[in-house]
Amino acid sequence: MYGTRGKMYAAPVDLSFKQINSMAEALTEEHRQGLRPLERNEEQKFCTQALRLNNNKIKDLTGFSDAITTLLSEPFQLAWVDLSYNLIPRIDPVLTELPELRVLYLHGNKIAKLSEVDKLGVLPCLHTLTLHGNAVENEKGYRGYLIKMLPHLKSIDFCTVTKEETVMAKIWHRTTARSKATQRSQQ
Repeated sequence: MYGTRGKMYAAPVDLSFKQINSMAEALTEEHRQGLRPLERNEEQKFCTQALRLNNNKIKDLTGFSDAITTLLSEPFQLAWVDLSYNLIPRIDPVLTELPELRVLYLHGNKIAKLSEVDKLGVLPCLHTLTLHGNAVENEKGYRGYLIKMLPHLKSIDFCTVTKEETVMAKIWHRTTARSKATQRSQQ
């Protein structure tokens, strides 16, 4: 996996499988040692663009900005975030403050509303998103909606977005918008 300037991403700060309930609690945990050692700067902050908080008990991202500022040498260069298999019910706006975010794993959470995805439209670099295992994936037109609202996505739920899907999402969106306008005018 390569970063914005062609350099390879450092290993992630790995706080997965720690039974963490909150971001404040995440700061008290020791990160998992991976195969690649994590570098730290002179302030002892991690020099990485990746963070794993998957398989915990996180219900919201209150304190997320403080946590990444405390943990990472360049918190707003964060490009890869794994929040899968938690108890998160919505997409927190704090994620939209990460202009370099490229990969966001949210599968296996409690997100139920398709409109939550709209918040991610401000992330110009986001190319990979997972939401399967959330109630939202059962919404009619789920994949098409994601493709229409986030046209820069290359992968959804670990499946590549095809050119045909992009074209169909545009058509679906236009048709849906027209039928809603017709319904409103008939009322």
